[in-house]
Amino acid sequence: MESDGPTRVEDVMSTPLEMIAPDESVQSAAGLMREYDINALVVTASHHGIITSTDIIAAVAEGKEINGLVVSDLMTANVETVTPDLHLEEVATLLSKYEIKHLPVVDQEGDFVGMVSSSDVTANLS
Repeated sequence: MESDGPTRVEDVMSTPLEMIAPDESVQSAAGLMREYDINALVVTASHHGIITSTDIIAAVAEGKEINGLVVSDLMTANVETVTPDLHLEEVATLLSKYEIKHLPVVDQEGDFVGMVSSSDVTANLS
């Protein structure tokens, strides 16, 4: 099948998007990631927040007691986002610039509609 041009976020983004509340336990977040075989969750009721498996691993490596932590303790707030019409080359630039592996995808109203990862970009630009 021939391409109609550069691959866009909407062509490769993961949907549906898995979400978690900021007051949920970090253990619950890890459980959801394992259940859905994903590495990031969008945090609801925040301004473009995200928690990743890397955040959880870093907390464990730093000796933090995970059982006492909630998602808002580890999440990144005000994360960079992309729109579905963005080209993957531009996403690759953002991932590299911010040294991250996941970018939430938002629609014109700013609502979360998906997630794009460095793996998605690598698989589709190679």
